[in-house]
Amino acid sequence: MLLPDHDLIGSLLIRYRDLERRMLADPTHGENRSLFEDAAYTLCVLLGQRTAREAALEAEKYVRQQRHARAGRAEGAAPPGGSAPPPHPSLR
Repeated sequence: MLLPDHDLIGSLLIRYRDLERRMLADPTHGENRSLFEDAAYTLCVLLGQRTAREAALEAEKYVRQQRHARAGRAEGAAPPGGSAPPPHPSLR
């Protein structure tokens, strides 16, 4: 199974949570709602989930797993093909 890029998912999750806060603060703001719905849809598609809530939870789980995998590689041997790239700022 192909997995989405963890940096992309991390960035999208940050954007989704930011837009979620904005939308909840002002539900009548049409642009924020539209951007939030776009981010939610993208998370759903990338993570194969039916609802934004499920997709956000799955994204958090995925980012956390990738962070632990990177930490394990940093302590042990380098991954096949070379050294690991630096973690996304949201994962530090």
